[in-house]
Amino acid sequence: MSIWLFWSLFESLDKVGNFLFGLFHITELFKGAGFLLILTLLFIAGLLFSVSPIAWLYDFIIRQLMRFPFFKTVYSSINDIASLMSSDNKNKGQQTVLVHQANDSYVIGFIMSDDMPEPLANALPEGDWVPVLFPLSYQIAGVTTLVKREDLTLVDWSFEEAMRYNLTAGISTPKGKSDKNTKEETDILSDS
Repeated sequence: MSIWLFWSLFESLDKVGNFLFGLFHITELFKGAGFLLILTLLFIAGLLFSVSPIAWLYDFIIRQLMRFPFFKTVYSSINDIASLMSSDNKNKGQQTVLVHQANDSYVIGFIMSDDMPEPLANALPEGDWVPVLFPLSYQIAGVTTLVKREDLTLVDWSFEEAMRYNLTAGISTPKGKSDKNTKEETDILSDS
């Protein structure tokens, strides 16, 4: 599956690169030339954005675009999701929790913030309410629910591992867990 995914990505980027070569009437040089062109352009773009005048121009354009409400909403949302998923995210305050359901089941969620916006705090009944995100499997989407802190069971599990587990509907298990289960299953089988 992974090999197919990487090959498809390679083929797609190679086609885009060859299209760019075609704009300058350059025929396909060799298989992968388009892919190398795209990688080179991405590398150059990264270098340019690290140069002060271009970074300043980029920031200026973003500030101007942020004046438009629709762009501001979409851009801010995408930026927040990207920073949440970023490995160098400095705000690691997300806490993994379990929320008890009416049918004696539990849902995995994440306390995303300890701060409640004032309009919500004023509208809710008395209590210590926190926003809990319930991500949906195989989607970059979820439902944010306001839950009383006393109704949550804190779980000592890293945000990244719990999110991976949740987004894959439980298929992705933490490292070491599947090995432990295999050893326990072997012990049980050898005892019988």
